[in-house]
Amino acid sequence: MDRVQIAKRVSIITVVWNTILSVIKIVIGFFGHSSAIVADGIHSMSDVFTTVIAYVGVNMSAKKADDDHQYGHEKFEPVMSKILATVLIVTALMIGYSGIKNIFNPNLETPSQLNLLAAGLSIVVKEWMYRYTKKAADKINSSALKADAWHHRTDAFSSIGSLIGVGGALLGFKFFDPLAAVVIAVIIIKVGVEIYLKSIDEVMDKSADEETIQKIRTAVQSVDGVVAIDMLLTRQHASVIYVDLEIGVNGDLTLWKAHAIAEKVHLVVEDEVPLVKHCMVHVNPY
Repeated sequence: MDRVQIAKRVSIITVVWNTILSVIKIVIGFFGHSSAIVADGIHSMSDVFTTVIAYVGVNMSAKKADDDHQYGHEKFEPVMSKILATVLIVTALMIGYSGIKNIFNPNLETPSQLNLLAAGLSIVVKEWMYRYTKKAADKINSSALKADAWHHRTDAFSSIGSLIGVGGALLGFKFFDPLAAVVIAVIIIKVGVEIYLKSIDEVMDKSADEETIQKIRTAVQSVDGVVAIDMLLTRQHASVIYVDLEIGVNGDLTLWKAHAIAEKVHLVVEDEVPLVKHCMVHVNPY
Protein backbone atom coordinates (compact mmCIF):
# COMPACT_ATOMS: atom_id res chain seq x y z
CA MET A 1 0.00 0.00 0.00
CA ASP A 2 1.52 3.37 -1.05
CA ARG A 3 1.62 6.68 0.86
CA VAL A 4 -1.59 8.07 -0.63
CA GLN A 5 -3.60 4.89 0.01
CA ILE A 6 -2.44 4.74 3.64
CA ALA A 7 -3.25 8.43 4.17
CA LYS A 8 -6.67 8.00 2.54
CA ARG A 9 -7.58 5.04 4.75
CA VAL A 10 -6.49 6.85 7.93
CA SER A 11 -8.30 10.03 6.88
CA ILE A 12 -11.63 8.31 6.21
CA ILE A 13 -11.60 6.43 9.52
CA THR A 14 -10.63 9.48 11.59
CA VAL A 15 -13.10 11.80 9.84
CA VAL A 16 -15.99 9.41 10.60
CA TRP A 17 -15.02 9.04 14.27
CA ASN A 18 -14.36 12.75 14.71
CA THR A 19 -17.74 13.68 13.24
CA ILE A 20 -19.56 11.27 15.56
CA LEU A 21 -17.54 12.38 18.58
CA SER A 22 -17.90 16.11 17.94
CA VAL A 23 -21.68 15.88 17.55
CA ILE A 24 -21.97 13.90 20.81
CA LYS A 25 -19.83 16.39 22.75
CA ILE A 26 -21.44 19.55 21.38
CA VAL A 27 -24.99 18.26 22.00
CA ILE A 28 -24.22 16.99 25.52
CA GLY A 29 -22.18 20.09 26.37
CA PHE A 30 -24.88 22.48 25.11
CA PHE A 31 -27.81 20.83 26.88
CA GLY A 32 -25.65 19.88 29.87
CA HIS A 33 -24.41 23.49 30.37
CA SER A 34 -20.68 22.77 30.02
CA SER A 35 -18.57 25.31 28.11
CA ALA A 36 -15.55 22.98 28.44
CA ILE A 37 -17.35 20.10 26.70
CA VAL A 38 -18.71 22.40 23.97
CA ALA A 39 -15.17 23.73 23.41
CA ASP A 40 -13.92 20.16 23.30
CA GLY A 41 -16.57 19.32 20.70
CA ILE A 42 -15.59 22.31 18.54
CA HIS A 43 -11.98 21.13 18.76
CA SER A 44 -13.05 17.68 17.54
CA MET A 45 -14.98 19.27 14.67
CA SER A 46 -11.86 21.18 13.64
CA ASP A 47 -10.11 17.78 13.51
CA VAL A 48 -12.38 16.83 10.60
CA PHE A 49 -11.15 19.85 8.67
CA THR A 50 -7.48 19.29 9.53
CA THR A 51 -7.63 15.60 8.58
CA VAL A 52 -8.94 16.57 5.15
CA ILE A 53 -6.10 19.11 4.83
CA ALA A 54 -3.54 16.46 5.86
CA TYR A 55 -4.85 14.03 3.23
CA VAL A 56 -4.77 16.70 0.53
CA GLY A 57 -1.15 17.45 1.53
CA VAL A 58 -0.06 13.82 1.23
CA ASN A 59 -1.99 13.36 -2.02
CA MET A 60 -0.53 16.48 -3.67
CA SER A 61 3.01 15.74 -2.47
CA ALA A 62 2.86 12.35 -4.23
CA LYS A 63 2.50 13.99 -7.65
CA LYS A 64 5.43 13.32 -9.96
CA ALA A 65 7.83 16.07 -10.99
CA ASP A 66 6.77 18.17 -13.95
CA ASP A 67 8.21 21.04 -16.00
CA ASP A 68 7.07 23.63 -13.44
CA HIS A 69 8.18 21.61 -10.39
CA GLN A 70 11.24 19.66 -11.46
CA TYR A 71 12.14 18.68 -7.89
CA GLY A 72 8.71 17.21 -7.22
CA HIS A 73 5.80 18.37 -5.05
CA GLU A 74 6.88 17.12 -1.60
CA LYS A 75 6.91 20.62 -0.12
CA PHE A 76 3.16 20.78 -0.53
CA GLU A 77 2.96 18.76 2.70
CA PRO A 78 4.65 21.26 5.03
CA VAL A 79 2.60 24.01 3.39
CA MET A 80 -0.55 22.15 4.43
CA SER A 81 0.98 21.55 7.88
CA LYS A 82 1.26 25.32 8.30
CA ILE A 83 -2.43 25.65 7.48
CA LEU A 84 -3.18 22.89 10.02
CA ALA A 85 -1.18 24.73 12.68
CA THR A 86 -2.97 27.99 11.91
CA VAL A 87 -6.36 26.31 12.27
CA LEU A 88 -5.26 24.86 15.61
CA ILE A 89 -4.12 28.23 16.94
CA VAL A 90 -7.22 30.14 15.77
CA THR A 91 -9.49 27.45 17.26
CA ALA A 92 -7.61 27.66 20.55
CA LEU A 93 -7.91 31.44 20.69
CA MET A 94 -11.68 31.18 20.20
CA ILE A 95 -11.97 28.53 22.92
CA GLY A 96 -9.79 30.57 25.30
CA TYR A 97 -11.76 33.78 24.72
CA SER A 98 -15.06 32.02 25.41
CA GLY A 99 -13.64 30.38 28.54
CA ILE A 100 -12.34 33.67 29.97
CA LYS A 101 -15.74 35.31 29.44
CA ASN A 102 -17.51 32.46 31.25
CA ILE A 103 -15.13 32.54 34.21
CA PHE A 104 -16.52 35.98 35.07
CA ASN A 105 -20.13 35.11 34.26
CA PRO A 106 -22.14 35.43 37.51
CA ASN A 107 -25.02 33.35 36.08
CA LEU A 108 -22.88 30.33 35.21
CA GLU A 109 -24.86 27.09 35.46
CA THR A 110 -23.60 23.84 36.98
CA PRO A 111 -22.94 21.24 34.23
CA SER A 112 -24.77 17.90 34.28
CA GLN A 113 -23.08 14.62 35.14
CA LEU A 114 -23.64 13.41 31.57
CA ASN A 115 -20.73 15.63 30.55
CA LEU A 116 -18.38 13.33 32.47
CA LEU A 117 -19.39 10.46 30.17
CA ALA A 118 -18.76 12.59 27.07
CA ALA A 119 -15.30 13.58 28.31
CA GLY A 120 -14.37 9.99 29.23
CA LEU A 121 -15.48 8.65 25.85
CA SER A 122 -13.52 11.37 24.08
CA ILE A 123 -10.30 10.61 25.98
CA VAL A 124 -10.39 6.94 24.98
CA VAL A 125 -11.33 7.48 21.33
CA LYS A 126 -8.97 10.40 20.71
CA GLU A 127 -5.96 8.64 22.24
CA TRP A 128 -6.65 5.65 19.99
CA MET A 129 -6.92 7.97 16.99
CA TYR A 130 -3.59 9.61 17.91
CA ARG A 131 -1.78 6.26 18.08
CA TYR A 132 -3.42 5.01 14.87
CA THR A 133 -2.58 8.16 12.88
CA LYS A 134 0.93 8.48 14.36
CA LYS A 135 1.77 4.89 13.38
CA ALA A 136 0.70 5.56 9.79
CA ALA A 137 2.54 8.92 9.73
CA ASP A 138 5.79 7.29 10.89
CA LYS A 139 5.37 4.52 8.32
CA ILE A 140 5.14 6.95 5.38
CA ASN A 141 7.16 9.77 7.02
CA SER A 142 4.40 12.34 6.54
CA SER A 143 4.68 15.69 8.34
CA ALA A 144 1.05 16.49 7.57
CA LEU A 145 -0.22 13.22 9.10
CA LYS A 146 2.08 13.70 12.10
CA ALA A 147 0.58 17.15 12.62
CA ASP A 148 -2.89 15.64 12.36
CA ALA A 149 -1.96 12.92 14.87
CA TRP A 150 -0.90 15.56 17.38
CA HIS A 151 -4.17 17.34 16.75
CA HIS A 152 -5.91 14.16 17.94
CA ARG A 153 -3.71 13.99 21.04
CA THR A 154 -4.35 17.64 21.95
CA ASP A 155 -8.04 16.77 21.72
CA ALA A 156 -7.44 13.93 24.19
CA PHE A 157 -5.61 16.37 26.49
CA SER A 158 -8.46 18.85 26.16
CA SER A 159 -10.92 16.10 27.10
CA ILE A 160 -8.89 15.39 30.24
CA GLY A 161 -9.12 19.10 31.03
CA SER A 162 -12.87 18.98 30.38
CA LEU A 163 -13.22 16.00 32.72
CA ILE A 164 -11.41 17.86 35.51
CA GLY A 165 -13.38 21.04 34.82
CA VAL A 166 -16.77 19.35 34.87
CA GLY A 167 -15.80 17.35 37.94
CA GLY A 168 -14.76 20.52 39.79
CA ALA A 169 -17.95 22.31 38.77
CA LEU A 170 -20.07 19.41 40.03
CA LEU A 171 -18.29 19.71 43.37
CA GLY A 172 -19.40 23.33 43.61
CA PHE A 173 -16.53 25.16 41.91
CA LYS A 174 -18.42 26.40 38.85
CA PHE A 175 -15.47 28.37 37.48
CA PHE A 176 -13.54 25.10 37.05
CA ASP A 177 -15.47 24.32 33.86
CA PRO A 178 -14.58 27.52 31.89
CA LEU A 179 -11.11 27.51 33.44
CA ALA A 180 -10.57 24.05 31.94
CA ALA A 181 -11.52 25.51 28.54
CA VAL A 182 -8.80 28.17 28.92
CA VAL A 183 -6.16 25.57 29.90
CA ILE A 184 -7.20 23.48 26.89
CA ALA A 185 -6.69 26.53 24.65
CA VAL A 186 -3.16 27.11 25.96
CA ILE A 187 -2.19 23.46 25.30
CA ILE A 188 -3.57 23.64 21.75
CA ILE A 189 -1.72 26.90 21.01
CA LYS A 190 1.58 25.35 22.18
CA VAL A 191 1.18 22.35 19.88
CA GLY A 192 0.09 24.57 16.99
CA VAL A 193 3.20 26.75 17.30
CA GLU A 194 5.47 23.67 17.42
CA ILE A 195 3.89 22.24 14.26
CA TYR A 196 4.18 25.60 12.50
CA LEU A 197 7.88 25.94 13.34
CA LYS A 198 8.60 22.37 12.18
CA SER A 199 6.86 22.99 8.87
CA ILE A 200 8.98 26.11 8.39
CA ASP A 201 12.12 23.98 8.79
CA GLU A 202 10.87 21.66 6.06
CA VAL A 203 10.53 24.47 3.52
CA MET A 204 13.72 26.29 4.58
CA ASP A 205 16.12 23.51 3.55
CA LYS A 206 17.14 22.68 7.11
CA SER A 207 19.95 20.13 7.42
CA ALA A 208 19.17 16.51 8.24
CA ASP A 209 19.63 15.38 11.85
CA GLU A 210 23.06 14.21 13.03
CA GLU A 211 22.08 10.53 13.07
CA THR A 212 21.02 10.63 9.41
CA ILE A 213 24.19 12.51 8.42
CA GLN A 214 26.30 9.86 10.14
CA LYS A 215 24.44 7.10 8.25
CA ILE A 216 25.26 8.88 5.00
CA ARG A 217 28.95 9.18 5.95
CA THR A 218 29.11 5.48 6.82
CA ALA A 219 27.49 4.55 3.50
CA VAL A 220 29.93 6.71 1.53
CA GLN A 221 32.99 5.38 3.37
CA SER A 222 31.90 1.79 2.68
CA VAL A 223 32.50 2.25 -1.06
CA ASP A 224 35.90 1.06 -2.33
CA GLY A 225 37.89 3.86 -3.94
CA VAL A 226 36.59 6.70 -1.76
CA VAL A 227 39.68 8.21 -0.11
CA ALA A 228 37.98 11.19 1.55
CA ILE A 229 34.71 13.05 1.99
CA ASP A 230 35.54 16.63 1.04
CA MET A 231 32.03 18.02 1.46
CA LEU A 232 28.69 16.70 2.69
CA LEU A 233 25.60 18.91 2.55
CA THR A 234 22.04 17.82 3.30
CA ARG A 235 18.72 19.61 3.08
CA GLN A 236 15.21 18.69 4.13
CA HIS A 237 12.76 18.71 1.26
CA ALA A 238 9.51 18.13 3.18
CA SER A 239 9.48 14.37 3.98
CA VAL A 240 12.63 13.56 1.97
CA ILE A 241 16.30 14.62 1.93
CA TYR A 242 18.62 15.81 -0.82
CA VAL A 243 22.37 15.22 -0.48
CA ASP A 244 25.28 17.04 -2.15
CA LEU A 245 28.61 15.24 -1.88
CA GLU A 246 32.19 15.89 -2.89
CA ILE A 247 34.44 12.84 -2.58
CA GLY A 248 38.19 12.48 -3.01
CA VAL A 249 39.51 9.62 -5.16
CA ASN A 250 42.93 8.66 -6.47
CA GLY A 251 43.91 11.40 -8.93
CA ASP A 252 45.55 8.88 -11.28
CA LEU A 253 42.29 7.03 -11.98
CA THR A 254 40.73 7.24 -15.43
CA LEU A 255 37.56 9.29 -15.81
CA TRP A 256 35.62 6.06 -16.32
CA LYS A 257 36.81 4.55 -13.02
CA ALA A 258 36.28 7.78 -11.08
CA HIS A 259 32.77 8.02 -12.49
CA ALA A 260 32.05 4.39 -11.55
CA ILE A 261 33.01 5.11 -7.93
CA ALA A 262 30.78 8.21 -7.86
CA GLU A 263 27.88 6.27 -9.33
CA LYS A 264 28.26 3.54 -6.71
CA VAL A 265 28.33 6.15 -3.91
CA HIS A 266 25.17 7.67 -5.34
CA LEU A 267 23.36 4.32 -5.37
CA VAL A 268 24.61 3.15 -1.96
CA VAL A 269 23.53 6.36 -0.18
CA GLU A 270 20.05 6.27 -1.71
CA ASP A 271 19.71 2.56 -0.96
CA GLU A 272 20.96 2.56 2.66
CA VAL A 273 19.32 5.82 3.75
CA PRO A 274 15.67 5.54 2.54
CA LEU A 275 14.86 9.19 3.36
CA VAL A 276 17.36 10.34 0.71
CA LYS A 277 15.50 11.08 -2.52
CA HIS A 278 18.60 12.09 -4.49
CA CYS A 279 22.36 12.15 -3.91
CA MET A 280 24.50 14.32 -6.15
CA VAL A 281 28.20 13.30 -6.19
CA HIS A 282 31.15 15.40 -7.37
CA VAL A 283 34.60 13.80 -7.69
CA ASN A 284 37.86 15.54 -6.66
CA PRO A 285 41.38 14.21 -7.34
CA TYR A 286 43.02 13.29 -4.04
